[in-house]
Formats: sequence, structure tokens, C-alpha cells
Amino acid sequence: MRRRIDLFTVINVIILLAVVLVTLYPFVHMAAVSLSKDIFVMKNEVTWYPKGFTMDMYKIVLKDPRILQGYVNTIIYVVLGTLIALVVTALGAYSLAKKEMLFHRGFTLLIVITMFFSGGMIPTFLVVKSYGIMDTVWAMVLPGVVSTWNLLIMRTFFNDFPKELEESGRMDGLNDWGIFIRLVVPLSKAVFSTIGLFYAVALWNNFMLPLLYLRDPDLFPLQVILRNIVLAGQVNSGDVTSVGGDSTIVEESLKFATIMVSTVPILLVYPFLQKYFVKGVMIGAVKG
Repeated sequence: MRRRIDLFTVINVIILLAVVLVTLYPFVHMAAVSLSKDIFVMKNEVTWYPKGFTMDMYKIVLKDPRILQGYVNTIIYVVLGTLIALVVTALGAYSLAKKEMLFHRGFTLLIVITMFFSGGMIPTFLVVKSYGIMDTVWAMVLPGVVSTWNLLIMRTFFNDFPKELEESGRMDGLNDWGIFIRLVVPLSKAVFSTIGLFYAVALWNNFMLPLLYLRDPDLFPLQVILRNIVLAGQVNSGDVTSVGGDSTIVEESLKFATIMVSTVPILLVYPFLQKYFVKGVMIGAVKG
């Protein structure tokens, strides 16, 4: 039997398509402008597809040594920060999932409170400074090592972990560490991929922490360098003037190309984690 399409479904599809178009158009427009010749951009003829296809702006951006350094720094922060965050979050979530743990309710309450109240920017800055990690890699990794929301999602996932598997592990002589490493972690790829993607995206887009804790330009991540280029409208390359005569148009195309260079890599990660992402969110969801 054919499924009957009701009015609600039609309206829902139309609304969702409108949301998709509104969301994608700025991204498509930036890509089109960055790939178009400056004469068409100057005439404001570029909409959602490039005119006079050219890669000149991307060549200029990629020649800037700051971009390469920013990529290296950002990748280090993302990889190191995500690994540490997953380890700490998983250990905390697995512990909170054990209701027989001493002071279980108290620890859970204290953690939930941090979702609504925080120490603030200045106290956090003073803590980071007191530990002597200012202007280091650790200043980008440790302050945001645990997200309460991610911790609670992972705890909900571990709450549904089969108790029979843990009991069989204990019968085989495994202690708590053995059960967690040998049984829980291998069977939790979905939630690890989901939470890992959350942490990776947050670290990739991290903007405030480097402004607060970094002074050395060689440690700046890609987002700070992007901000500097967008505000200044120029790169450290001598080829800008050879692309076009109108500096404003060149700067606009240059800014969009820089944004695309910094955005596309993290977008390409999602398709490889999509199946784990959807499964992890559904499994870690609160069930009524």
C-alpha cells in the first residue's frame, strides 16, 4: 500500500527545505565568490555559482605561512584535546553510571550545577595563570577538557550497558579497570565517535581561549589567524596585487577563500563519522 502524504508532511518538508536553503546559501555564495574572477565580483554578478572560475585566491591564501602554521597548531590542539577529553569524560561518565558509587548523588548534583553556574572568565583566567600554563599548548587543551553536557550523554549511554557483560567479566577475573578497557570501550564506539566529534568541532572553532591565554603568534590556531586576515584584508604574500586592480574586491574574495580554507576540513570529517554519530546520539538519549 502506498503511504498517503498528509498536509502536515508537505508543510514540514517545505519548512525544512527552506531552512536548508537559508543555511547553505551563505556557504555556497562564499565558495562562488572565492572561485570567481575579480571582474565578476566587482560587478556583483556572482550569486550561487562561480563566474570565470579561478583558484588564484586559494593559491594566495595557501602561500601565506601563517595559514600553514595555524593548521599545524589547530590539528595539534584538536587531536590532543579530543583524546584527553574523551579519556576524562569516559572515566567520569562510567563512574557516574554506577549508582552504587559512594556519594553518587552528590557528585552528580555538583556536576549538573556547572551547567547553569560557572566560575566566570576572570577566575578561570587566574586559575590557568596560577598553574603556569599560559602561552603553552596546555592552555588550549586543559581548560575545556570536560563538557558537562557530553559527560551526561555518555553517562546515559553507560547506564544502558548490559550488566550481564560486566558480571561475566568479573567471573573471568577482571577488575573495574579491566571491565572498562576490555569490555566497555570496545562496545562503545558509537558514543565515543559522537562525543569525540563534539569535542573536535569545539576545539577546531575555538576562538576565545587563544585570545585569553596565548601571546605568542606562533601558537595561534587557525581561527585567530583567520580573524586577523579577515580584519586586515591581506595576507603575507606578494601576489595579491597581481590578481586584480580593485583592492576591495580582492580583499572580499580573499576573505571568503580564507574562510573556506578554514571551514572545509572539519566539514569533511562528518561523513566518515555519520553512522556512528546518529547511532551514538540515539543510544545516549534519555529514554522515557
